[in-house]
Amino acid sequence: LKDGAVANSNFHDYRVARLSESPEVFVSIIENDEAPGGVGEPGVPPIAPALCNAIYTATGKRIRRLPVATQLI
Repeated sequence: LKDGAVANSNFHDYRVARLSESPEVFVSIIENDEAPGGVGEPGVPPIAPALCNAIYTATGKRIRRLPVATQLI
């Protein structure tokens, strides 16, 4: 972003943020009576739907499968 607007012309020149530049993510683990399971990456699953929703907001095209490819947009 530059002055509140997207500075890249498209994904081909979009520089992905490095981990040190990424915002802090807070994940809450809720106690329950279920058997223990994996808790190592609970913040990862929402990323794909968030990306697909952003594409929908920008283009009006719903993405219903992964991986997301330019041919789907």
